[in-house]
Amino acid sequence: MSWNWNSHGLPFLPGYSFRDVTKSAFHRPQTLGYKNGYALSRRPAAGIGQDPLLSEQLIQQEISELSLQTHDMTYGSYERDLPKDFIPAHVALDKKVLRFYAYFVEKILCSPEEDCRVRSVVIYYYLEDDSICIIEPTVQDSGMLQGKRIKRQRLPKNEHGDHHLWKDLNLGIDLEVYGVKYHITDCDAFTKEFMESEGIVLNDPEPTPVDAYSKRRTNPQPSFTKPSEFNHTQQFLTMDCKVLRFFALWDDADSLYGDTRPVTIHYFLSDDTVEVREDHKPNSGRDPFPVLMRRQRLPKKIKPESETFPSCVLEVSTQEVDEYYSPKDFQLGKTITLLCRRFQLYDCDGFTKEYYQENHPDMEMKPIEVPKKTDTSQATKKEVPPYNGFGSLEDSLQNCLSLIPQPPKKNILKMLENSNKVLRYTARLDSQNPKDEGRPFVLSYSLSDDTISIFERPTRNSGIISGKFLEKTRVPKPGTTVENPEFYSPADFAIGATVEVFNHRFVLTDADHYVLTYLESISSQIPCQTLESLRQKLGVETSSNQPVDQNGDDVAEQSS
Repeated sequence: MSWNWNSHGLPFLPGYSFRDVTKSAFHRPQTLGYKNGYALSRRPAAGIGQDPLLSEQLIQQEISELSLQTHDMTYGSYERDLPKDFIPAHVALDKKVLRFYAYFVEKILCSPEEDCRVRSVVIYYYLEDDSICIIEPTVQDSGMLQGKRIKRQRLPKNEHGDHHLWKDLNLGIDLEVYGVKYHITDCDAFTKEFMESEGIVLNDPEPTPVDAYSKRRTNPQPSFTKPSEFNHTQQFLTMDCKVLRFFALWDDADSLYGDTRPVTIHYFLSDDTVEVREDHKPNSGRDPFPVLMRRQRLPKKIKPESETFPSCVLEVSTQEVDEYYSPKDFQLGKTITLLCRRFQLYDCDGFTKEYYQENHPDMEMKPIEVPKKTDTSQATKKEVPPYNGFGSLEDSLQNCLSLIPQPPKKNILKMLENSNKVLRYTARLDSQNPKDEGRPFVLSYSLSDDTISIFERPTRNSGIISGKFLEKTRVPKPGTTVENPEFYSPADFAIGATVEVFNHRFVLTDADHYVLTYLESISSQIPCQTLESLRQKLGVETSSNQPVDQNGDDVAEQSS
């Protein structure tokens, strides 16, 4: 049991404590005060007692020791290096890949020519996440599935769950992955520099073993059951994808609707086959068949005993052919017969010219000029058929200009300037029928589209139905042709003039004041006789106040 002891050395128990008889102030003193707006601890007054917030007072020796302490103990040394920024591994090692060159040996079963095959691979080690990818470079015409053997992943090292790291890789070692041993032979410059910077000494590079089968395929040995004059395998390997191209004209004038057509002849050097393609032009009217003759070996000379022998097939067998076409038979400027069709060679491409210069220098491949065929569609002028009377002349003409007729174009600027501008005239019908006398008509001329409309005003007890006599249409002048008509204009509408509208004659008797105002604004385009007839009818004097004769000319001008 622990006891608390007072300052007199007695246990703090009832009866063992004594009251201080010298103590006169029993209040609890204030320990905090405010100075300049801040709460600070106050020092106790002399004789009152010690500060209760402080457990013990610092002695002078401790104060002196604290004053002698240097700044390095409190704040640290100024020479201390600043902490470096932390960079994660996936950022510092991003896009940094180690590349090793290796190979593995594949066992070949049931093959008399080989028992194993050496296949080269490239091992990529990604430093950012310690993943590995193994890719086998593609070899042309290898007949094997090549490319990515193992996708990017962390490869297991043992059965304890460990994975392969870059420290485990070196030249001349075997890397076993999923039961396959990859022997590392070399690496690139970046990999070598990185491994040396990490303190790993790389072994000497090793050469990749030569695959016997690949070497034999590179230099194939001819093997024939009987002597052969030519090695077709060597021809295919050296001349593959090399084609001679000739431009020729196919003379097909002997057939019905025959003509001279441009064609392209392809000679394939890999197997001595020939293909003929026809050059089609747009809107030629012919079916666009791309191939005129399929790719095949074309016989040049047939054996004499096989020419007269009857055959039930059209194809010629190899035993019947004595000679096939070769590059020596294609000479520019000559006519060559292929399957009973005549072709005139006139040009070739650049590769063909280089081939003949290297292999057949005695043959001169000089292009010849071919007469250009005139385009009959442009030389022949289009003839417009006569107008049939249906619809307007411009609308009917669109059927002759295009297969899908478009509406005729209108003068939009004229329609906007003369919108709602109409010249109105009063007219009477000039007819031999006495019933037509006294019928009042209003002739309206629309300035926006040069159309004329006629309206008959109602007459009481006339027995004739009034209303629209002629809807808006362009009226041609009498005596003009249908193909080249001339339509009425405001210059033709003088007071007293006769206007013939589709075999009906109308005599103009009066007009609006707007007619005279508009025609005076374009007086340079209107005859003087038309203007003077309107002035006399509307009671307007001439601008010169001169008398006017019947022709509309000033008398003063005639006297001069």
